Amino acid sequence: MDWTAEAIERLKALWAEGHSTAEIGRRMGISKNAVVGKAHRLSLPARPSPIRRDAVPRPAPVPRAPRPMP
Repeated sequence: MDWTAEAIERLKALWAEGHSTAEIGRRMGISKNAVVGKAHRLSLPARPSPIRRDAVPRPAPVPRAPRPMP
């Protein structure tokens, strides 16, 4: 894909509105990875990961006693 000045401005505008990379890709007719790569090269501000859930910490796992050998 050739990134024209208009396409870059549209990417920046959609990014600033808070759309996901997948949504931006759908609206622009390009892949999510193309959006991610260009956003990285343009040094656009990072977004929090939708997968990470740092707000609710998980409890530490409880260690188990080792099993006796048969």
